[in-house]
Amino acid sequence: MTSPTSLPVALITGASRGIGRAIADELAPTHHLLLGGRDGAALKELASSYPSAEPFALDVREATASSVEGIDTLDVLVHSAGVLRMGTIAELDDDAWRESFEINVFAVAKLTRLLLPALRAAGGQVIAINSGSGYNSGAGSAVYSGTKFALRALTDALREEERANGVRVSSIHPGRVATDMQAELHDYEGKEYSPGSWIQPSQVAKAVRLAVDAS
Repeated sequence: MTSPTSLPVALITGASRGIGRAIADELAPTHHLLLGGRDGAALKELASSYPSAEPFALDVREATASSVEGIDTLDVLVHSAGVLRMGTIAELDDDAWRESFEINVFAVAKLTRLLLPALRAAGGQVIAINSGSGYNSGAGSAVYSGTKFALRALTDALREEERANGVRVSSIHPGRVATDMQAELHDYEGKEYSPGSWIQPSQVAKAVRLAVDAS
């Protein structure tokens, strides 16, 4: 898969909503977008709203070599897909831990590994949407923070490993962002949710733009 234009190519997971959608909006004027997500029909409709875009329908846990076949060069890979599972260690079962690490960590490692040849060919970059929870944890957040600590370890290692190959690696660590995930978190906390009180997805997208455009 190559860009149908001369535009650089950006693959964004979790592109159908929230932060991923905002990143797609931000990069659309300058990139050909591969819009990652599970709902192919919704992604196709979204792609039609951008100057140059196409769906990349995939459950990130199920990525294989055939999933990325044809992506010969890739300028930007943004890992934005993720899940939030809150609960105390006494409450959370094995499935909650397993799903969280499979989506937030293992899938990131696998998709990155599969796309490294294309990233190296383009001198591209990997951008991971992490969280303030990648630096701090607290009651009820062991599994979510655990995945984000692990994601930080992954990207820190990847940065050093790929430096000689010309692949840049950035982690974005926003605080609380006004997304569906934030609504879920407020519901868990038993608090009223006011989207306007929190960081907006477009602000996180601006941070991604800064990383993309940095020399």
